[in-house]
Amino acid sequence: MLEAAATSLASIIVLGIGFSVAAYSYQKFYKYFVLQKIANAFEPGDPVLVLAAIGKNLALTSTAAATHWVERPEQAAVDAIVAGEEVGHYHLFIGEKGTGKSSMLLEAMRKIDGDGVAMLEAHSDLEIFRIRLGKALDYEFHEDYMGSYFSERGPRDTTALLDIERALNKLEKVALQRRRRVGKPLVVIINQMHLIRDDEDGKDLIELLQQRAEQWAAANLVTMVFNSDEYWIYERLKQLSTRMEVLTIVDLPKAQATAALNNYRLRYFNEQLDPGTVERVYDLVGGRLNFLNRVAKSQDMLKTCNEIIEVEKTWFLNQCWILGKDMDDDVMDQQKWATAAVVLATALVDKEAEMERTYDPELGHVLPSFALHKAQEIMTRSDFVRQLDRLNLFSITSSAQVRASSVPMHLAFQEIVAEPGFRRHLQDTIDRIAAIESLGRTRELVAKDLVFGGKYKIRKAAATAQDGARFDVTLKEGEGWSANNASSASVNHD
Repeated sequence: MLEAAATSLASIIVLGIGFSVAAYSYQKFYKYFVLQKIANAFEPGDPVLVLAAIGKNLALTSTAAATHWVERPEQAAVDAIVAGEEVGHYHLFIGEKGTGKSSMLLEAMRKIDGDGVAMLEAHSDLEIFRIRLGKALDYEFHEDYMGSYFSERGPRDTTALLDIERALNKLEKVALQRRRRVGKPLVVIINQMHLIRDDEDGKDLIELLQQRAEQWAAANLVTMVFNSDEYWIYERLKQLSTRMEVLTIVDLPKAQATAALNNYRLRYFNEQLDPGTVERVYDLVGGRLNFLNRVAKSQDMLKTCNEIIEVEKTWFLNQCWILGKDMDDDVMDQQKWATAAVVLATALVDKEAEMERTYDPELGHVLPSFALHKAQEIMTRSDFVRQLDRLNLFSITSSAQVRASSVPMHLAFQEIVAEPGFRRHLQDTIDRIAAIESLGRTRELVAKDLVFGGKYKIRKAAATAQDGARFDVTLKEGEGWSANNASSASVNHD
């Protein structure tokens, strides 16, 4: 019995030690493998670059000539940020849609073949954002533990925010290793930040990302780059920012815009444009890169320019046209918003008459603008202008200036304001809104005796020391009067 017991005990000890060593080795290997996968995600070559190259028919190599590219003044600064040479800060790129923010980032990544850079697109759903972050970092969010041997805890045991926090913890460890080996920080680019919802979950996500960006910028571990089309992201980040740098991307100046148009036209049609045509195109669409690219691809460029202006005008009218003096009171809330937008557009058009210049021979278009607080005063509301920015009707710059979202949109404003009877129609709408609001604040008292044809005879009675002045009211019956609706009163007047 003692021999059997000793043999069993020895077997149990050997099995326990074997399983413990195996489990410990597995967990160590697993954690090493996870970090190694994340480190590989920052090696040269990036799927984002491959997709961009396929979509635009471009060369993948970093040494290929960038004949497709129009060099912006900000490109050198973007190259330094993406290459990890600019340290100690995290960055917010802000500007209107189509100005070339994402293209500059992709071009900077192409020059270094994506070495040390990861890029992902934001999304309004936190679950999708979590998946995209995991794809960019090559991290699957699984977490094994020794309590269940060779078992993996799935990512659905927690929330999306906690998963994102775990992924950033792993990224920090990889960044520390790379910092010791290379001496440069990693770069993480989050594109389309404005797609995150402006609600509690969205605020929590932005706060989480900004806290990490602040910490990593101070330690020179990771440089975070946020890219947004909308002003509210800047407002949200500014509240807690100490190391944030803002880079505003605007339309190209005239000289560079005309050079871009010639470059695009030469690439697509191998055609050299005459200066007069280039001037007319710029006058209609300005220096917005996506407009210039679209125009350069068309056979009739001037027709395409007019179509762009018409599309912008239609978009504005569909979103916020005013209904005039005959509008129904059920659309009151929408018409308040629409009227505020039209009033602001009219004020921008009217301001041109007060400006010293609206066109510079070198810079090109100088669009009229108002300070954000002044625009809110003109609209008489402070909560509408940011929603108009989200719809790309107006633009709020990083210096808090409100103007039309583009040159074609401002030309659309001019056409709308110049229509016959527009200002009378706008005033009728404002008056109708005021009348509906007045009715909403009015309470009507109806005397049924008078409705049924009766009359009141009011007589001043003798005053008493106790009651003061008194009035007696007597009803004179009329047609339709009955005892059921009779009334009488005695009124005291102090």
